[in-house]
Amino acid sequence: MMSLVMRRTAAIYAFAERQFILTKRYMVWEIVYVLYSLANVLAIGFMGAGVQNLMGSKANTQHLILYLLTGSLLWGYLAVIFWEISNIISWERWEGTIEYTFMAPVSRATHIFGVCTYAVIYSLIRTAIMLAIVALFFHLDMAKANLWGAFVVLSVANFSFIGLGTVVAVLPLISPEKGSQMTGIVEGVLLLVSGIYYDISVLPHWMQSISMLSPATYALQGMRRALLNGDSVTQLWNVIWPLIVIGAILVPLGLFVFGKAEVYCKKTGKLKRNG
Repeated sequence: MMSLVMRRTAAIYAFAERQFILTKRYMVWEIVYVLYSLANVLAIGFMGAGVQNLMGSKANTQHLILYLLTGSLLWGYLAVIFWEISNIISWERWEGTIEYTFMAPVSRATHIFGVCTYAVIYSLIRTAIMLAIVALFFHLDMAKANLWGAFVVLSVANFSFIGLGTVVAVLPLISPEKGSQMTGIVEGVLLLVSGIYYDISVLPHWMQSISMLSPATYALQGMRRALLNGDSVTQLWNVIWPLIVIGAILVPLGLFVFGKAEVYCKKTGKLKRNG
């Protein structure tokens, strides 16, 4: 039993290490993407800072700036996890290793968990760098922030986005031509209904119903309440338990759907297609 666990752990580490090697290979492009994301985050922060001048109000805009930056940074973190997992097939096709990976004597769960490990670590590093730079531009008051509560919410939210990314990873697997574009559409829908830059109460009622199905909605509400209001883990339970339920559904669902799609693509010869 112990040897089996060690072998699977080593395989997970190997897949994660491979993704880091690929990141290193394309480091210049990674830097470009980080700078682009940083520019978006700073633009959102300056938009909050500019409200005071635009509206002619003397109100303190610190709360608004922190509200917007929390949404922007958290969405950037979750979106990277979502994209890295959902694009594992595109990576494999680009490198020409998809058939070798699918023939390797490891379970698909081990393969996906290895990529997920990389995605979470990479996203944490990326977000930490952006947060440090953002802190140089804005003097944020974090005196009331409950960092432990924010960490708990973020940790639980990871599983939901891992499961969601695995489900969406089926799209580029079964459709090399349009699958990646569909991944972007799914991200756009989540961005619209999850309240990244606004409270979901401003949405039409039918869209609010859809937002209740998005893990990003609960993650954003929990992070903002922890960082802006200092809510404790107990107070955040009403957003933590939906994330646990969604993650418990999406992770096994993602593995199941991906497995079925893999069998289908092997039978129909879609793995080798490059578009």
